[in-house]
Amino acid sequence: MSVNPLSMQQQIEAALYQSFDVSQLQLQNESHLHSGPATESHFKLTLVSADFEGVAKVKRHQKVYQALADLMPQFHALALHTYSPSEWSQSLQVAESPLCQGGGK
Repeated sequence: MSVNPLSMQQQIEAALYQSFDVSQLQLQNESHLHSGPATESHFKLTLVSADFEGVAKVKRHQKVYQALADLMPQFHALALHTYSPSEWSQSLQVAESPLCQGGGK
């Protein structure tokens, strides 16, 4: 069994760049906000892509899950914020992640 030399964050980013026409991608590792020893378990993704133009939010999320299907069992949580370029130009703001309810952090 070979070990991937890339971090989980790098693997997620690579898979997304390979699967989408990315205008903007920001992947934040929020593992430090959650309980437990894992250093790459919770992520927050902001993804802007022309691939999302005219696509419902749930379908966008399904597309991201499909792109990350091989990686998803290796981390715990992924908060998704998906935008088309026109939506992003109107918004330019992503909601803060809620504090973890488990473990008191």
